[in-house]
Amino acid sequence: MALRLQPLFSPCSSSSSSSQFTHKSMVLTQIHCTHLKPSPFSPFTEKKSLKRYQRDSWVYTDQSPNQNPSQYFCSWSYESESMREDDIALQLPELKKLLRVLKKKREVGNECGAKGDGVGDVFLVGTGPGDPELLTLKAVRAIRNADLLLYDRLVSNDVLDLVGGDARLLYVGKTAGYHSRTQEEIHELLLSFAEAGANVVRLKGGDPLCFVIGRMKVFGRGGEEMDFLQQKGIQVKVIPGITAASGIAAGLGIPLTHRGVSNSVRFLTGHSRNGGKDPLYVAENAADPDSTLVIYMGLSTLPSLALKLIHHGLEPNTPAVAVERGTTPQQRMVFAELEDLATEIASARLISPTLIIIGKVVALSPLWTDSSQKQSLLAKAR
Repeated sequence: MALRLQPLFSPCSSSSSSSQFTHKSMVLTQIHCTHLKPSPFSPFTEKKSLKRYQRDSWVYTDQSPNQNPSQYFCSWSYESESMREDDIALQLPELKKLLRVLKKKREVGNECGAKGDGVGDVFLVGTGPGDPELLTLKAVRAIRNADLLLYDRLVSNDVLDLVGGDARLLYVGKTAGYHSRTQEEIHELLLSFAEAGANVVRLKGGDPLCFVIGRMKVFGRGGEEMDFLQQKGIQVKVIPGITAASGIAAGLGIPLTHRGVSNSVRFLTGHSRNGGKDPLYVAENAADPDSTLVIYMGLSTLPSLALKLIHHGLEPNTPAVAVERGTTPQQRMVFAELEDLATEIASARLISPTLIIIGKVVALSPLWTDSSQKQSLLAKAR
């Protein structure tokens, strides 16, 4: 059995529902591969996740009825450079079919005197660090009313479970060594479906536009997507989400700033050039004992980063914490002094995504074991 897109609307229908499609049984749930495995221990969409293909199975159903879909996926090597192109080629027939259905819906609406230009709505939605209960009400409403949702790797499975039964999901996430879609291809998908009249939601982990310099998002591409669509005449509605920094820190009882302890917070990327072990840039003034540092994507470069911070004057015993998969049921964390943090992370075998917080405020957490250090900090703050 395969999923087929079938328009359910009749001309000039008075139905207010935005859903125009039905689901049928999906053969992809029967796939069993050695390298496409369910990821029960990950709350996110991992590179070798069978759940991704089960979730997005609608887009792979235009195959020959005499062929088992498992042969497509089980034969792939995730190290192959052609894998991404093969994946997209399999998706194209159903994507085109969906576009035709949406365009027909728009044409029928125009014939019936519908107001507007027929262009769909695009929502750029922040889904927070992973816990679905941290979503805003506006985000939940947009997710449930969407026709098509393009989602990233760090949109948690629990958040995706809120998607309406008639909506279409399409993974466009990126991991080290594998980008399912280029940024330009994501732009074109958003534009094509918006112009076809779809209610499109772009789901992004954390806040979609949190760290912005000018019109560019420092640690993400949300700003670029918004700029591209606006230049094409498509209005984008941005729905904020809780940042990983604030959500994870709050969950651990760590105030990112605190009177008399830390007067500012700085967000750094731990990314290196070309996958190296050296962080891109560490300014001398980042080693400020009166500031809190939050490092995104810093697992591989932390040993070098810690040495540079200590070299520039940060005390080796500065409290720090690394949090893997924060706010999800799979959350793991390591508290340690800065000079020992990299070793403790390696011992605990933390994996991405892991957020790192460095600063005296970490000692204010009820989970910090040195209670005397906490009391000393609070006494100085009075």
